[in-house]
Amino acid sequence: MPKIAENPLVLVDGSSYLYRAYYAPPHLTNSKGEATGAVYGVINMLRSLLNQYKPSQMAVVFDAKGKTFRNDMYEEYKAHRPAMPDDLRSQIEPLHKIIRALGLPLVCIPGVEADDVIGTISTQASKEGRAVLISTGDKDMAQLVDENVTLINTMTNTIMGPAEVTEKFGVGPELIIDLLALQGDKADNIPGLPGVGEKTALAMLTGAGSIDKILAAPEKMPELGFRGSKTMPAKLAEHGEMLKLSYELATIKLDVELEQDWKELTIAPADKDELIKCYGEMEFKRWLAEVLDNKSSSGASTPESTEEDELPKQDIETEYSTILTHDELDLWIDKLTKAELFAVDTETTSLNYMEAKLVGLSFAVEAGKAAYLPLGHDYLDAPQQLDQSEALAKLKPLLENPEVKKVGQNLKYDISILANVGIKLQGIAFDTMLESYVFNSVASKHNMDDLALKYLGHKNISFEEIAGKGAKQLTFNQISLEVAAPYAAEDADITLRLHQHLWPRLQKEPELASIFTDIELPLVQVLSDVERQGVLIDSMLLGQQSEELARTIDELEQKAYEIAGEPFNLSSPKQLQVLFFEKLGYPVIKKTPKGAPSTAEEVLVELALDYPLPKIILQHRSLAKLKSTYTDKLPLMVNAQTGRVHTSYHQANAATGRLSSSEPNLQNIPIRTEEGRRIRHAFIAQEGRKVLASDYSQIELRIMAHLSQDKGLLTAFAEGKDIHKATAAEVFDVDFGEVTTEQRRRAKAVNFGLIYGMSAFGLAKQLDIPRGEAQKYIDTYFKRYPGVLSYMEETRAIAADLGYVSTLYGRRLYLPAIKDRNAMRRQAAERAAINAPMQGTAADIIKKAMINIADWIADETDGEITLIMQVHDELVFEVDSDKAEALQKKVCQLMAQAADLDVELLAEAGLGDNWEQAH
Repeated sequence: MPKIAENPLVLVDGSSYLYRAYYAPPHLTNSKGEATGAVYGVINMLRSLLNQYKPSQMAVVFDAKGKTFRNDMYEEYKAHRPAMPDDLRSQIEPLHKIIRALGLPLVCIPGVEADDVIGTISTQASKEGRAVLISTGDKDMAQLVDENVTLINTMTNTIMGPAEVTEKFGVGPELIIDLLALQGDKADNIPGLPGVGEKTALAMLTGAGSIDKILAAPEKMPELGFRGSKTMPAKLAEHGEMLKLSYELATIKLDVELEQDWKELTIAPADKDELIKCYGEMEFKRWLAEVLDNKSSSGASTPESTEEDELPKQDIETEYSTILTHDELDLWIDKLTKAELFAVDTETTSLNYMEAKLVGLSFAVEAGKAAYLPLGHDYLDAPQQLDQSEALAKLKPLLENPEVKKVGQNLKYDISILANVGIKLQGIAFDTMLESYVFNSVASKHNMDDLALKYLGHKNISFEEIAGKGAKQLTFNQISLEVAAPYAAEDADITLRLHQHLWPRLQKEPELASIFTDIELPLVQVLSDVERQGVLIDSMLLGQQSEELARTIDELEQKAYEIAGEPFNLSSPKQLQVLFFEKLGYPVIKKTPKGAPSTAEEVLVELALDYPLPKIILQHRSLAKLKSTYTDKLPLMVNAQTGRVHTSYHQANAATGRLSSSEPNLQNIPIRTEEGRRIRHAFIAQEGRKVLASDYSQIELRIMAHLSQDKGLLTAFAEGKDIHKATAAEVFDVDFGEVTTEQRRRAKAVNFGLIYGMSAFGLAKQLDIPRGEAQKYIDTYFKRYPGVLSYMEETRAIAADLGYVSTLYGRRLYLPAIKDRNAMRRQAAERAAINAPMQGTAADIIKKAMINIADWIADETDGEITLIMQVHDELVFEVDSDKAEALQKKVCQLMAQAADLDVELLAEAGLGDNWEQAH
């Protein structure tokens, strides 16, 4: 591989890389659904070149719009190429903007191609002894290589000088044009010499030396002895002119009239303001953070915002203070009391809200003005801080005053931290995490750092910057106040500024504002209470189940070894590939992106229909996951103080509005297997109490009936019929009373399948029936329930038009891929568009039910009922045994009243000594 000279003149074939980046993954879009993948790919390559070669001179060269001189020479030149895709065309202007903002010369000359411009510049520079590095994936450029000009393909990381060109193509750079002309080029529609491929072209050039010599003495071709050499003189006589034309078409022009001399192609300083704007619009967060970080370290002000309708300018001088005396604390308490709204944030020793110790609090009353109150920094030589109990006693009336309005970022965490020190935070008016989530659930992550970048064009101080990484990372109490105070104060400041930015935008959309104020914000306190309440588990029962699972897992392994004829790692895809497809000869169902036979779960499921080993492996995986995730882990998660397990609920994770949970994930405990249901046996009530579990009956189908206004569905629900049996009667054209169990099962698959946008292929697979039969079920369903079909078609049209769909209450789900060029991603977005209004409405309803029930528990009960879990459409309580039946009835009533639909909402509840019995 040739050595590249230091500081070469780098010439980038922008057009070549634009197309390669467009067709290569990842196929990125921003939150507006605009394609950004090609821009990202090209800029990533340019950044790599700049970092690796650190050139002082560079040019990025693109093809200009319109025809070139080659089209005048040959009308068919590149004529078969399809038009540029719209979602690639839309990326050209932003790409050019970013390149210019990086300070890189951009060259685009009408009437010629990028190759010609690069050829002209490289030849001129080479004549003066300048080292040139051409970055391209185009083989035509090999004709430009000489002692000063080198090619690099960053996609394959190959570098070519003269020797490498000869090795790769069989001829040196001086004969590349001849080679291309003889064999033609399908990509560019260069005709070449009919019947001549690469081998024949090389034989002709090796024997004769060049096209000029070949045409000068065609009669010598038979002497070379290659295949077809005898007929070559006649072929050259017939097609000689076309060969000459092919030579001209393949020749890169070296005398393009340039607007600037190659010596003027100098890299200029980057326009950081423009870069921030461009990176913000494209949502390239990592690069945006780099520029902001670099800009702030140079003392420059924060530039204009990153979206058209953002704040006009974030040019804010910060004034952060540290509160170390009672006078300073009193002064800030006075400021906070008088403020219409203030931001509050806690700093702690852990993300675990049950174990974290309070280290300090920060406050902000206006943009740029914030303070940090340290209460627990205990490193060596830490300055004297206010006594925690005394300071909190002063703050308690303020923090518990419901009339003094507060804003925070993920306040559910801060509520728990303050509750741990005896403060019930009230006056919660806003939460920026939830404001962002309601405004657009898929626009970005909803943590403060990402939101600051997206909406304020500001890079926060990261925790790793002040605390370090990995095993040596410090906890906040170990961090010196000199660096901890600005970090903490910034959290409060940025929270307030984010609210000032996001809330006006939500107010412009009354339905979104209502989702925030009526559903998400009241739910914060409810979820915090549920989290801190926790759930009681029977660790001994789980331990017994772990032992049983271990024995079963071992037995499955032995069975697998017997079938395979040898021991192997059941979790190793490579070993499974060899075993399945080489030794046992199973059919290849699917391949990995690298072309290897896939052993993914869906492949195993299909193979398990015909072969015992894949079935055993699936069973093994399922049980091993149950054991590691639940039966082994849950007992280790019991809190030492409470004796209960405390999960964390996440309001801002699922795009549809559904809640999720972690540590442990309560949403994923399986209920369709006996082993999964046994885990629920371990969720118990304390002595003298029962577990009450209540969930909605077929809520998404009822929502479908309401949204679609289909008369058949509305009637079936109004008459209280078994909806799956009613559907079966319609689809199979039988009387309601004659529907069989199997027909009901199939109708149920159709009902739920259509909600999730299932195709005939998917339904056929689920029911193990021919695809044609599955399509017949679907067609018949839509004939019987035409309102459902109309709803689906209308929803797809709305999604394509607006880019989002809405729930019954106005929550929006944005669908960036709804117009994606990739059919699979577009169809997935269409399926999501159909399902999201139902799933999202169901999520809104269960949240409203939780709020209403929490209010009832607080106002009308005296500790006899406690909400301990939320799982999908189900609420789980602990209730006093002697009042259980009356409480059960009231819970079902409140859940049914959570929404006013055109079909009756129905909640069903059960009681038991454990969750499984109650469910």
